[in-house]
Amino acid sequence: MSAAFSPPFTPPDRLVPTLRQDGYAVLSPEGVSEWLGVPLSELDALHADWFNLPPDDYLKDGGRYRTRRHACFTVDGAELVQVPHRAHWQPVEYNALHGGMQRWFAPMQEATVAQPVWQRLMHALADAASGLRGAQRWYVEAHQFRIDTADGIGRPTPEGAHRDGVDLVAVALVGRHNIKGGETRVFEAAGRRGERFTLTEPWSLLLLDDARVIHESTPIQPLIEGEGGWRDTLVVTCRAGEFQGE
Repeated sequence: MSAAFSPPFTPPDRLVPTLRQDGYAVLSPEGVSEWLGVPLSELDALHADWFNLPPDDYLKDGGRYRTRRHACFTVDGAELVQVPHRAHWQPVEYNALHGGMQRWFAPMQEATVAQPVWQRLMHALADAASGLRGAQRWYVEAHQFRIDTADGIGRPTPEGAHRDGVDLVAVALVGRHNIKGGETRVFEAAGRRGERFTLTEPWSLLLLDDARVIHESTPIQPLIEGEGGWRDTLVVTCRAGEFQGE
């Protein structure tokens, strides 16, 4: 098994400058707690939702390893609004495997998006996007993912290294159990520089300037054969102007 490289954690007060400089930044769980101004226990309380995610029926590689929920919001200053449930759509230029198709995933649970910590997180991510692109209304999509090893291997990014066609991408590790792999890789979109590391601590948070970097996560396998394993993440994207597909 290959060595796991530790993430290059950034202090919360250096988040936006680091995003501007490097195109990505990683907050430790303690950094996320400080950034949001809430105890980690409030974020940990969200994790129960990941144990009841419906299957992703759109996987074109024939896999059954991904379950998910999806919700969309707009954030405009202090106003956070959940919009009517809508399909997730990406152009093939950004997702060669699943682009060009409307994918209707199960909606996120009302109790989840009503949590004050959830709303605080959405505002904080929109503020980070404004730090990159200037203050404006943000079109936000949130995805709850569980990748499991029931069939021996699970692929967090079956489309490979990619951009998402948005302004800011945030990937939070919510939890992982009995797995190896799941290494995060970030590369310059127009250069040679790249970095690899593994998110292992719940509520570690990776933020990406989607215009400058591409990213992927390597497949996962069970650490102990014959026992189930999984990797839970929350992926949130912020896009200026409109949702993709509008």
